[in-house]
Amino acid sequence: MTKSPFGILCLILSLLTLPGLAENPPHKSAHPVQTTKKADDPLALKLPAGFAGSIIAQDLGPTRHVAITKTGDIYVKLNKLKDGKGIYRLRDTNKDGVIDEQMGFGDYPGTGIFLKDDYLYASSNSAIYRYKLTDKQEVINPDQPELLVSGLREKDRDKSKSIAVDNKGNIYVNIASDNDACREAGTGKGLMPCPLLDSAAGIWRFKADVPNQSFDKGTRYATGLKNVVGLDWNDKTNSLFVTQHGRGRFDDFYPQLYTPQMSAELPAETMFEVHQGDDAGWPYIYYDPIQKKKIMAPEYGGDGKKVGTAKTIDPIVAFPAHMAPNGLLFYTGTAFPERYRNGAFVAFHSQSQPLHKGYLVGFVPFKNGKPSGPWEVFADNFSGIDLVKPTGPVQHRPCGLAQGPDGSLYVTDDLNGALFKISYQGGEKDKKATANMKKK
Repeated sequence: MTKSPFGILCLILSLLTLPGLAENPPHKSAHPVQTTKKADDPLALKLPAGFAGSIIAQDLGPTRHVAITKTGDIYVKLNKLKDGKGIYRLRDTNKDGVIDEQMGFGDYPGTGIFLKDDYLYASSNSAIYRYKLTDKQEVINPDQPELLVSGLREKDRDKSKSIAVDNKGNIYVNIASDNDACREAGTGKGLMPCPLLDSAAGIWRFKADVPNQSFDKGTRYATGLKNVVGLDWNDKTNSLFVTQHGRGRFDDFYPQLYTPQMSAELPAETMFEVHQGDDAGWPYIYYDPIQKKKIMAPEYGGDGKKVGTAKTIDPIVAFPAHMAPNGLLFYTGTAFPERYRNGAFVAFHSQSQPLHKGYLVGFVPFKNGKPSGPWEVFADNFSGIDLVKPTGPVQHRPCGLAQGPDGSLYVTDDLNGALFKISYQGGEKDKKATANMKKK
């Protein structure tokens, strides 16, 4: 039977409304990944000239730290299970800049993940595991990890067990304090000596190739570190570097010494180079970024001016308070300009609003193994909103950092599960510009 033109038009319109044929609503994308290079993208990263950023995966879950193999496989660690898995291997199989394959394994949440030689190391909140890799850098038995360490202290707060591996077969793990200032409950009085230091607030070292080590078989490598989420082994200096979360407010029990504004500016978040036996001073001292001194904590007789003991190590970098430096990475590639090589990238997970803007990736230039200039903002606008006068929720919180085989920088987001890739394109643009000039 022949249909009328009106009937044909109705049939076409009905087909267009079927799932998959209708135009996507404005708030949803037909493609799960959006590039930050779009001019109209509200999440466009603010980067130095010559750099470009893109979101290569989304909705991964609360991704914490990240590690990338020589072949480009990306392993992310989740601090909450997604579909029963705490580690995901991500791949861009068709090399279009978008993750199109995910494989989950590991039935434990956590933060730490680290690649060294032929092994992938990962941590839960109370243990450390490792996975053997094939010649193609693939995990051989993802459902049968080797248990290296068990019985790490786990409490209700600051559970992260960040890890790093050195060049002599040792693995280092952060065990945070679960008490902000080692105070007696409900008081402003500090416990002396602080009993937590025996099993927390420091870095412990274990063998990276010995199975079934218990916590008491480890070595307390460094102490006086309240909570170190950023952790990286620097091959140039052959030493461990960490970024510490500072303590919380002072004015709650000591309003006669500290105002709320002072609590918002104190203490500094700090970077340390640590060696065996070092003491960074928590809870007895803190670093004041305004006075540029180690100051005795009020719980232990301090008045905001009294200088702390000289026996503790000095921070090598002081960042604004309460910015939560969660990721630390020394850049060893050659894709970025010379000034970035061997320098340290730091992912800040929070902010001290409105004094200091956060939710960004900072950079510390290094020369001869030491900071050679002030820290600077490298990648900004992860929050997606005006942080001074916020009109909506923060959209991304930088957490983990990794370097890809092509020298690009990867940044995880543990709030909404995005994965960012930051590459340097200035060199290619310069080469093209030079070639065009020669043609003329």
